[in-house]
Amino acid sequence: MVPNSAAKPPKTDAVATAKSDVPGSMLGASVKPVAMRENLTRRDPFAPLLGKASEGGGGSSLQNLPPGKPGLVISSLRIDGIVSGPNGMIAIVSNTQDRVYFLREGDRLFDGQVEHITMDGIAFHQSGKDPFGNAVEREVAKRLNSTPGEQQ
Repeated sequence: MVPNSAAKPPKTDAVATAKSDVPGSMLGASVKPVAMRENLTRRDPFAPLLGKASEGGGGSSLQNLPPGKPGLVISSLRIDGIVSGPNGMIAIVSNTQDRVYFLREGDRLFDGQVEHITMDGIAFHQSGKDPFGNAVEREVAKRLNSTPGEQQ
């Protein structure tokens, strides 16, 4: 029969070893190296899981917009002003990057074209696709001075 003292591992100074290896750590706590903790990223719980434009595969082409007026998306435009010029009305608009553009009637944009400009706002003819791939066309009007409940 083996005595109990032989079954137990020999006592070492575990407290001194833990203190010398990882300063300021709690005894008995699981310690991961700093390099492993920094490489872990957590997913934003409020970010949508479907329809990410930044992911490779089937995202939309809004990340690869052409430069200038052909790259303007109607839904992201903000009307800054409207001017009456000698050749017709000119709308001053800005995009999400705060770049300013001058639009005239008939200008082509990424998802449509400028139909009509008045002193009150701009009318766009927007063309796109619904989630099933069917072509959809609609008229979008953006006003210069929108009311509080109106979406800009």
